[in-house]
Amino acid sequence: MREPTLVILAAGMGSRFGGLKQITPVDAHGHAIIDYSLYDAWRAGFRRVVFIIKHAIEDDFRAAVGRRMEKYFDVRYVFQELDRLPEGYPVPEGRVKPWGTGHAVACCLDAVDGPFAVINADDYYGRTAYEALYGFLSQEHSAGEYAMVAYLLRNTVTEFGSVARGVCEVENGLLKSVTERTRIEKRGADAAYTEDGEHWIELSGDTPVSMNCWAFGHDMLEQLRRRFPAWLEDNLEKNPLKCEYFLPNVAGAVIREGEGSVAVLPCHEVWHGITYPQDMDSVVSYLASLRERGVYPEVLLD
Repeated sequence: MREPTLVILAAGMGSRFGGLKQITPVDAHGHAIIDYSLYDAWRAGFRRVVFIIKHAIEDDFRAAVGRRMEKYFDVRYVFQELDRLPEGYPVPEGRVKPWGTGHAVACCLDAVDGPFAVINADDYYGRTAYEALYGFLSQEHSAGEYAMVAYLLRNTVTEFGSVARGVCEVENGLLKSVTERTRIEKRGADAAYTEDGEHWIELSGDTPVSMNCWAFGHDMLEQLRRRFPAWLEDNLEKNPLKCEYFLPNVAGAVIREGEGSVAVLPCHEVWHGITYPQDMDSVVSYLASLRERGVYPEVLLD
């Protein structure tokens, strides 16, 4: 088996947060959330990492994160740009939004040569998530046998606005379906989502959700690349400026069409991220409490 690779989605510019949140410091030593993620991944056994970024942030990202990580990982970069489209598909006039997580991972076809995990750069997943990912990827699997780390919805929402989550249906330990809900808001211990901004549908806080924390075989890259043109045909005319090729939706299609399965790896960690500026204080205080308990040292991989 080839060594598992950790693929980190870091191309987003943080439009709701209002800055480059991938490298925003969350402690006195200048570490960002991604530093905690890389520390947990290294402890779990990962030694190869691919950063998906945009050329516009390359210099800042390499200076803040990439060069330091070269001492610990085999580091590679993949660039998610708007013009990385199949032949014959031009970028719609006025489009500035990236094509989504499925497109980002598909861009890795030439940079990843074996099994791989996928995470978001600006999400804190917790140590046990990486142990679950590496444990799964370190075993032999047939083509189409994938896994996902599932979180309880109540552990992934913010007090300060809406979030996007892949809402999961699980049966006998396998993912049956995943539906991307792009506007979920906290409702006490539970939540609710809307598609039109007017009508809200309640969701239990115990609902398992995808946080883009996946374990795939190399064949998933071919699935993403192969399905992209048909998705463009279906979506470009309807929503040329904002449609997104979501990774969970592709995984769901693979399941529905009988081309693969996704084992659900439960996780009871509490998600932390910086979706909005107001989230910063809770992230800083939570990570400080973990350092005080000895979960993390004061200095990570520097």
